[in-house]
Amino acid sequence: MTPLLTLENVATAYGQSRVLWDVNMTIAQGSAVALIGRNGVGKTTLLRTIVGAQRLTGGKLVFKGEDVSAHKSYERARAGIGFVPQGRHVFPHMTVAENLLVGLSAQAGRSEAASPDVPDYIFDLFPKLVQIKDRKAGVLSGGEQQQLAIGRALAGRPSLLLLDEPTEGIQPSVVQQIEAALRRIRTELGVTILIVEQYLDFAWSFADSYCVMQRGEIIRQGSTQTETAAEVAHLVNI
Repeated sequence: MTPLLTLENVATAYGQSRVLWDVNMTIAQGSAVALIGRNGVGKTTLLRTIVGAQRLTGGKLVFKGEDVSAHKSYERARAGIGFVPQGRHVFPHMTVAENLLVGLSAQAGRSEAASPDVPDYIFDLFPKLVQIKDRKAGVLSGGEQQQLAIGRALAGRPSLLLLDEPTEGIQPSVVQQIEAALRRIRTELGVTILIVEQYLDFAWSFADSYCVMQRGEIIRQGSTQTETAAEVAHLVNI
């Protein structure tokens, strides 16, 4: 399969404290990868490094064959990297519709024609957003905010979607809706997915492969088709 994103000896630090140590990872176009590990091992930092919110101190990032290590966050978004951060981070004083319009900015500067409207497939994936499009995002439930955050990222028409703990604090019925949506995002829209997720059964339901982080390093990689979540759970659970 064609590599979409390649991390080569990626390292980063907060001040003098090194967090990531020579991380090597290749994410194939069209795949879904689960990034797992205990709390505090560097998973969120790795996602932030990929999107440019955290500066590299070593190694490089290659996206679609181009070295994007020195690119700013907005340049990476425009290149096709979408991000749904932990905690959603929607704009609370803006409506659902306005939040989704903000996501369109990631299309700026692309060679293909950018659409001025929010893609219809977002409302097809998340019908609830149609019903609440005029509500302020700050009054929504956690599940509604998560659907909005994913929809906002998709509005930029990314080729790679990063999700950080998308099921955290969300009721089971909405988790099922998000799982179904992620399956469709991958199969129908052709979006590659990298997900950080503590709920392994959720990750295993649609991911092809997994990577385990420990102390800022990738210590194990494997296939979700040949290994069960139970077989690697001891690397995640305390």
